[in-house]
Amino acid sequence: MSHRVTCRFIGKADAGTLNGIITIYRAQGWWKRTDTPALLKKLIKGSHGFVVAELDGRIVGIGRAISDGVSDAYIQDVAVLKSERHSGAGSAIVKALKARLKRDGVGWLGLIAQDHSEPFYLKLGFRTLKNAAPMLSKGSNV
Repeated sequence: MSHRVTCRFIGKADAGTLNGIITIYRAQGWWKRTDTPALLKKLIKGSHGFVVAELDGRIVGIGRAISDGVSDAYIQDVAVLKSERHSGAGSAIVKALKARLKRDGVGWLGLIAQDHSEPFYLKLGFRTLKNAAPMLSKGSNV
């Protein structure tokens, strides 16, 4: 049996898809007790593109882009279940997001690489910015 990763963009999510996405957000520590499926639906709808990666019919990864839809975009929330890392899911997610943004005419694309993930993104065509520092407003959560 082929274990091929497939990616699909979603604008709405059924209960099963929401549960799969929530599982990944929880595994990353990004799901707070106060978060709800309704909040996740709003997050999906408000994203320029929200991708789920599936392997053998199971959601194993997610990623999204936020953008003005004209010039600039950021990729964020790229995550793959620990058990499925190195399956190609993460690369497939980023490539799908990059292709969608390029097709939509977005020319500037950035992200913040966390948890020593720079080598992963470098292989996918990103570069580190010299003389730049990611910054957060005081009180923001990472």
